[in-house]
Amino acid sequence: MRNMCSFLLLLVLTFTSLTQSFKPFSVPDSISMTHRDITERAILQKTAEVCRYLAAAEKRDFTLSIDDKLTIEQVHEACSSYSSDTSGLMLSSHLFTESLWNMHFRNGLVDSDFLLIAARHFDNEAFREGRNIITQGVFNVKANVRTDNFMTGRLILGYIFQTLQDFYSHSNWVELGNTAPYKVLIEPDQPLENLAGPIMPTCRNCNGDNCDDNLVSNVLLLKRLTSGYFSPFSSEKPRGKCSHGGDFDLTSLRDPVGGINKEHVKSRHGSLHFQAANLAVNATMQLLEDIRLAGGDKNFLRLMGLSHSSALCFVIDTTRSMGAEINEARRVTFELIDRRNGTLLEPPAYILVPFNDPDVGPPLITTDADTFKEGLNELTPNGGGDNPEMSLSGLQLALTTAPSSTEIFVFTDASAKDVHLKSTITALIESTKSVVTFLLTETLSSRRKRVVTQEGAQLYRDLARASGGQTIEVSKRDLPMVTNVIQDSTDSATVTVFQEMSSQPETFSFTLDSSLRNIIISITGKSSLTFILTSSTGVSQNSGESSGSLASSTSTGNLRQLRLNDINETGLWEISIDSNDHYSFKVTGQSPVNFIYYHVEESEAPVADFFLKEARPLTGGNATIFVTATGSDSVNVTEVTLYDSSGPTAVNGILQSLGTTGFLVTFNEIPAGDFVVRLRGGGGDSSSQSTPSMFQRQAPTRIRTSNIAVIAQVNITNIEPGSTISIPFTVTIMTGGVPDETANGTFTMRAINNRNFISSSPVSVTIEADSGGKANDTVTLTAPANVTLGTDVTLTIVAENEDETDLNFAVLRFSVGAEVDDITRPVCRVVRKFANCPADLSRCGSSQWMWVAQVTDGVDGTGIDSIVIREGTGMLRTRTLVGEGGEIITEASYQASCCEDRVELSVLDNVGNVALCMGRVSDVLPPMCQKVRTSTCPSSSSPCNSSQWVFVVNVSDSINGVGVDNVTIRAGNGTLNTTTVVRPGGENITVASYQASCCEDRVHLSAMDKAGNEVICIGQAIRESTTVAPLTTTTNIFTGNGGHAFRTSHCLWINLVSLALWR
Repeated sequence: MRNMCSFLLLLVLTFTSLTQSFKPFSVPDSISMTHRDITERAILQKTAEVCRYLAAAEKRDFTLSIDDKLTIEQVHEACSSYSSDTSGLMLSSHLFTESLWNMHFRNGLVDSDFLLIAARHFDNEAFREGRNIITQGVFNVKANVRTDNFMTGRLILGYIFQTLQDFYSHSNWVELGNTAPYKVLIEPDQPLENLAGPIMPTCRNCNGDNCDDNLVSNVLLLKRLTSGYFSPFSSEKPRGKCSHGGDFDLTSLRDPVGGINKEHVKSRHGSLHFQAANLAVNATMQLLEDIRLAGGDKNFLRLMGLSHSSALCFVIDTTRSMGAEINEARRVTFELIDRRNGTLLEPPAYILVPFNDPDVGPPLITTDADTFKEGLNELTPNGGGDNPEMSLSGLQLALTTAPSSTEIFVFTDASAKDVHLKSTITALIESTKSVVTFLLTETLSSRRKRVVTQEGAQLYRDLARASGGQTIEVSKRDLPMVTNVIQDSTDSATVTVFQEMSSQPETFSFTLDSSLRNIIISITGKSSLTFILTSSTGVSQNSGESSGSLASSTSTGNLRQLRLNDINETGLWEISIDSNDHYSFKVTGQSPVNFIYYHVEESEAPVADFFLKEARPLTGGNATIFVTATGSDSVNVTEVTLYDSSGPTAVNGILQSLGTTGFLVTFNEIPAGDFVVRLRGGGGDSSSQSTPSMFQRQAPTRIRTSNIAVIAQVNITNIEPGSTISIPFTVTIMTGGVPDETANGTFTMRAINNRNFISSSPVSVTIEADSGGKANDTVTLTAPANVTLGTDVTLTIVAENEDETDLNFAVLRFSVGAEVDDITRPVCRVVRKFANCPADLSRCGSSQWMWVAQVTDGVDGTGIDSIVIREGTGMLRTRTLVGEGGEIITEASYQASCCEDRVELSVLDNVGNVALCMGRVSDVLPPMCQKVRTSTCPSSSSPCNSSQWVFVVNVSDSINGVGVDNVTIRAGNGTLNTTTVVRPGGENITVASYQASCCEDRVHLSAMDKAGNEVICIGQAIRESTTVAPLTTTTNIFTGNGGHAFRTSHCLWINLVSLALWR
């Protein structure tokens, strides 16, 4: 919407820097917590908890101490070591780190793309709208998990993390004395209570620069929730309302002046920054726990990206000459699957894209290895026959279907018919960072009608080069001798040390370090190519030696592979290659040490920050990339270079350390070119395997610069089934990194999406001479009415100049989601419990106990999806009953040995609402109710409607109980707010605060524990003219439904007549 005119776009870009929440990545001091700190701390702690739970279930040790000092490497190592299948394997935290940063950057984009949407930040008292963003986003994430779209689920999580976390820095929740998160923000079936009304004054003027006491007393006394108003354009706000505050908040200049934000320690309420940040951490963990319960532990770890292998994708030509290739693809894939299935090295996803002529697809996407095998078995070679085939269409479908950083293998024996897709494919490779390897058969045959021509082979080489892959050309007979590249490329912790292409004799130098294992040098080229390899100690081996002092080598087709001997010679190596024909050279190995980079854009405000930019950098302009190293907490980056061998041109980056986060690397005035990112670093001693003293790595994907800018932004992340969204975009001609206002030209436009949704795009846009170097237009995207909720959609908008020498793109990601009406959690009611457990626990093995609960999602709910045991090793049986009014009831019966006296069931409905149902054979006592405070009301003869009273109780189930499940109003028309605190010793206390008009001076609160035991807490206002008897607590035990013992704790003295009437 902000792209509808250049003026609005300029304003938004200008105010991107006015981040008015916890800062995304950087702060104006060295101690405040950023959104990244909050998110990472929560994810690491929750991930470690899940791994500890799984380790305990498998009876394995888990020794990692879970606290707020955890690092990515520690959690990755601990979550990997609990499994027995890691012996002898080298594992990498690369994918885990990449997943976290994908969430971090989406978190940050809320401050750039949705800066002025109040609900995204809980500004302007937009509590209901803000909660709706969170809860509907959570439903969307759960739908993505159900459909195995984990990457899109991560991106949505990043967006909603910011909104949830901003509540604690933008509202007065902390100022009200709360020490636990406001869990109602992730519970859409619970009421938002004690909100300040639209005309209620909430703030007074700050005392100069001191805003510590600017909340009005009534807000604090009545515990009313408010938040600050914010606008960088206008000072307007409702009378008496708080402002957010800060240099760019114009509302803070109008009475009441000042603000209440806690985004960093120097903010208006900066003294409460750490309390707000810690609450935000705990709230984020609560949200993650809810998603974990809905999706299960293993899917939760997949969602967090805790994987050690990239997705595996095959693009296979199925025309009739491809029988041998299809069989070989089956063989190598089945071997790989059988070896990795059920281990930490199992790919997170399998993708199969068949192509024929003219048919392409449909793609098979699955996380199940057997399903992938079935898909391969169903491939039958048929049709085709003419030489060019639809190979690029198949590759395009794979690139738009597979997750980022996927290894894609293309099998064909024909040239591409759809060569016009080359630039589109190149853009998709750059935006996804996937690696494409072509396995071409019979490229040199002169006796076959179908053959990959040299022009066709060069097209494949260009695309492989852009992605960091290879083009391997062999006979059909020799194909089995080179498919080991699939195994090598997808091994865990595979890194690229060095890669280059040339067509002239050259000598290449590269550094090998102590962390590398299984080092492979791959050379593709003509059979006449020769080389000499020289180690760091001066030992040499030439191409004529198949087994020498440095390596063993093989040669098949155009591929030569040298597998280095285990000689541990670290340092600078070199290889001299003699050939005047096209060749490629690549050095790979296995190492935990690697790096991740992102093209980012720095903000221009006094408080610097940076945001993700998914596009090519601009020719002649400055570019910034964010770099973080993986593999060790002590890895240090010393040099980052953009290198283009065609010049050759090397652009050295200026490094700015962000502490443990990583580095911002700035490149000034990048020339036109086709670059790779090369990194050097160190950090340990020469004998360290995890942190070598010096190391070298290269990113596979190449970076091209462009003189075109494409900007597209929308203020939504979801698309509803059957709906159409419009995406405005701007194409700008750039010179030296800035708009060329005198330029003109026509650009071909393409809009590609990964789900083949109906999309409309202009064929071209024309920039007129007097248009300031810009042109605006719109792309539309329509989701089918029957599309599955949770489906991910990636839209890439590409602009290419007329002579097809330059292009740039914008990438937008959506998820198919609809407003969820069923926001109520399933209800679990314990109906029976039978126990025949001996007092002597040594004899527990011969006795059993049974626990029965009835679960329902209500008449209007979507229905129960699943009931699983979260805790317990007994036997669970379920049956379906029909209740009154046609309500479907699921009865769950759990039976276990008396040696195990506790069960916890997770109940999930069909949209992702989760309820926990708990039982304990020894927990037959209800919670305890202890009065904290009762306020007074005027005498009964006084007008009551202008006065309110408050009743506060602490409810606990003791340390040995299963815990308080809920506190509700049994009798009374006031409002109830509950929070949870933890007493010393670990006991959870539910603080229930009831507020009502003095016209109604009595309340009955029902408190139920998770085993179904109930207590009634009775409160009564104190009348000013009444002489109140000393407070006592009376406990009455009686038998209730199902044989449970119920205890009624009275907070005021109540005579036996009143008690009898209540019962």
